[in-house]
Amino acid sequence: MEVRVQSGDITRSTADVIVVNLFEGVTSPGGGTGAIDKVLDGAISRLIALGDIRGKSGELTLVHTFGRIPSPRVLVAGLGKSAEFDVDAVRNLGASVARYLRRPGIKTAATILHGAGIAGLDPAACARALAEGALLGSYRFQRHKAASIKEDDRAELESLTIVERDAAKIAALTAAAAEGVVLASATNWARDLANEPANHLTPTLLAERVVAMAKAAGLEVEVIEREEAERKGMGSFLSVSRGSAQPPKLLRVSYKGRGGEGYDLALVGKGITFDTGGISIKPAANMEAMKADMTGAASVMAAMQAIAALKPKIDVVAVAPCTENMPGGNATKPGDVVTAMNGRTIEVINTDAEGRLVLADAICFAKELGARAIVDVATLTGAVSTALGDVCYGLLTNNDALAARVEAAAVRAGEKTWRLPMFKEYNSILESDVADMKNVGSRGAGTIVGAKFLEPFAGDTPWVHLDIAGVDMADKDKGWVTKGASGYSVRALVHLACDSAP
Repeated sequence: MEVRVQSGDITRSTADVIVVNLFEGVTSPGGGTGAIDKVLDGAISRLIALGDIRGKSGELTLVHTFGRIPSPRVLVAGLGKSAEFDVDAVRNLGASVARYLRRPGIKTAATILHGAGIAGLDPAACARALAEGALLGSYRFQRHKAASIKEDDRAELESLTIVERDAAKIAALTAAAAEGVVLASATNWARDLANEPANHLTPTLLAERVVAMAKAAGLEVEVIEREEAERKGMGSFLSVSRGSAQPPKLLRVSYKGRGGEGYDLALVGKGITFDTGGISIKPAANMEAMKADMTGAASVMAAMQAIAALKPKIDVVAVAPCTENMPGGNATKPGDVVTAMNGRTIEVINTDAEGRLVLADAICFAKELGARAIVDVATLTGAVSTALGDVCYGLLTNNDALAARVEAAAVRAGEKTWRLPMFKEYNSILESDVADMKNVGSRGAGTIVGAKFLEPFAGDTPWVHLDIAGVDMADKDKGWVTKGASGYSVRALVHLACDSAP
């Protein structure tokens, strides 16, 4: 979808549909909605009086113009109560409208800036959020449905034009909308990866897509093969790959925005392209969802795509340890002891706690590359879903200042986080009789224990762990989130990098 901003009069638009808005409780529309109402001889006001349009949040009412204006349709979008309306609501509204307009005969839409009037929101922020929402909300993964998809289901909105009367604002709004397109496009790229069936996205195929993305974006990329990982002593990462016929790949993508030594920020993402649980095999029910156990890797690589486009003055590296976790004859067994890159030995009690094993070496590698701050993203534990559901993702840290920056970046993205404790009393849960540590503890505090496992590999480096297992997949469309892979954390990581530039 193309999103653009132009100066003009919304009533003169020739788009297939004009989208205007109404706050709840407003009986006499003003602004762009009022202008449309006037040229439609008060049609919107009459529908308000009849109770057919109430302005409630999520309400969408299509009105046909019958030649009274150049556009054949007007869509009135309810905004809810003005006191509760914010930039997140603009993003969700853009998504809902884009989905609603997905029908034959509607290819182009024109709209005004929702919320920049009565709600008093920043116009540029609204333009950015509206562009994000439109692209995020219209996303569908249909790559493998070519033979069965109905013609009506192929309908897509091709362009959205934001019409602004004040010509002096056009440049700023255009830049903001373009940034929204970059952020949403990167998120949708991550969604494509996470939605892909595992046989179409082995570690090798994932590496190929990342290499293609990096080259197109002008980023430095490296694929570390098994032999080099062995030379580096990545026994923890490689232990997970032992049962699979697919070779593991450790991916590194680098962006140098200021060209200093090392990296200001490292983004590390778990890349298990399919997780059976290994020898500690998972139940068969719903195992197909484990194709998305590489969402963390998709998120950090997608973030690099957007970072390259936005060009912040910061040096960022993304690292993704990618492998399958399979129960082959050579697979790691419960009770085996493996050695991580930093020499730390690990007793593998449960091979289904494999994400932390691959992240351990990836975090060590990020430190070797000179990372001064590390954020890892992973679908690490089912426990985070028990604790937080699908409303927010868990955040755990060894550094309050970095955590606060991540939290602020998530807010900008319209994502909710919740910080869980890292008290030293949890350390004893991972004590092993035969190694430096074991990879799981008791049933309690599962998300915290997962982070506690990773903590010593970060050491003194400021580090934040994001457990997105509760939000990475959605069972229905809701606001900017679409059914399937949600794309959570991508835009938050981009905002973190841009806001962290010196």
